[in-house]
Amino acid sequence: MPTSSDPVTLTERQKSFAFFTLIIALVLEIVDVTIVNTALPSIQAEFDGSGAFAQWVVAGYVLPYALLLMLSGRLGDLFGSRTLFLLGVAGFTAASIGCGLAPNGNMLIVARVLQGAAGALMAPQVLAVIQQLYTPVERIGRLAWFGVIGGLSSIAGPILGGFLIAANIGGLGWRTVFLINGPIGLVALLAGWWLLPRSRGDAATRIDLVGTLTFGIAILALLFPLLQAEKGGLEGPLLALLIAGPPLLLVAWWMLRRRAAAGGPVLFPPQLLGNPVFRAGILLLLLFSAANTGFLFLFAYALQRVAHFSPFETGLIHMPFSVGVMLGMGVIGRRLARRAEKWILVIGYGLLALCATASLLWIDVGGLSLSLLLPVLLVAGAGMGMSSGPATPLILARVNRADAGSASGIVKTVQQMGGVTGIALVGAAFFGISGSRSLVPATLVIAGLLGIGAVLASRLPARIYAD
Repeated sequence: MPTSSDPVTLTERQKSFAFFTLIIALVLEIVDVTIVNTALPSIQAEFDGSGAFAQWVVAGYVLPYALLLMLSGRLGDLFGSRTLFLLGVAGFTAASIGCGLAPNGNMLIVARVLQGAAGALMAPQVLAVIQQLYTPVERIGRLAWFGVIGGLSSIAGPILGGFLIAANIGGLGWRTVFLINGPIGLVALLAGWWLLPRSRGDAATRIDLVGTLTFGIAILALLFPLLQAEKGGLEGPLLALLIAGPPLLLVAWWMLRRRAAAGGPVLFPPQLLGNPVFRAGILLLLLFSAANTGFLFLFAYALQRVAHFSPFETGLIHMPFSVGVMLGMGVIGRRLARRAEKWILVIGYGLLALCATASLLWIDVGGLSLSLLLPVLLVAGAGMGMSSGPATPLILARVNRADAGSASGIVKTVQQMGGVTGIALVGAAFFGISGSRSLVPATLVIAGLLGIGAVLASRLPARIYAD
């Protein structure tokens, strides 16, 4: 009798076509997170938006994505991964068109929230279908391709965004960065309908709606005030909500442990956080994702608004960073991760902190030669690749196989939550504290997050893989 770990019966040609369909969806979802950074000043100018509006255009996607990611994985188990994948692609495509046609800023943010929710439906099903298509040994090579293509997609976003805005196709300007998802999403939807294997849902799957709701409320209480701080500062209800965030998280954790003890459905097994390497690892991942997302958000924005580069020039300036990421992830990280273990993270965090600081101060000072910036960006990208590539294998190194699925869901969720946190903290420092006049406060936030991460990484066990 087939089990969930057995591959479906398809020819190699059919599997290749199905795999290519998943690649399209992966690129569609990842590129959309970063492509908006380049378009943001143009969007803000058209709608006369504030700093808080700019933050919400980015966070409006990432926040629902993070909150719904783990729930969507369980829904895929219940209703079938193919069904949820198709619903996610259809919703993502429709929401993208809604973003491109948005008549005002509020409608754009609403469409971005819907886009993020649809992306959350789609993303967990990709790995689930990979598990259906291939044996455990075959998955190693396929998942390696996913890592490479995922990394390239994330750094290609700003470059593609700059090109599309400069091309100004049909006079649509920034709207093309969203509207391009229409035909690509339609191709992914049709290909998914015809090529992906049909799978039955598991009626015995139980959904932790209570956990999803309580953790969601707690996280919103922490992040919403920071995203709104630029409008009127942290005072009154916003300050009260922010203060309530940590106690709400403790309540959500207490409720999850009680449900687990009673045998009820849980968002994730509580014993995972009893694993010291995993617990430290997700904190490191939160810090790194916050710093990296905050840096990319601020760098693309400041290049245009402070240094007065065009969107196309901004995209081109990102290219050395992209090359550095490929070197750090595909060459340095791949070769040294097993031998260096935690120290590759320490070095990567340190390089990114140093070079991100130098890059932002280059913009802040103004008038310096571009030839000084480009090699710094190359090293910053290498630091980013060295930090992100080996991180997940390290975090999961001591996780039991039975908990691997839940652990992976937590990792992806923490990555997205780190992104929202980074946008909130860096945006609050730039728009709120300095009033968009100086990059120094936001730069200190980014360097501080990476500095704390480097110290925590140095305190991981000396041998993680060998023990």
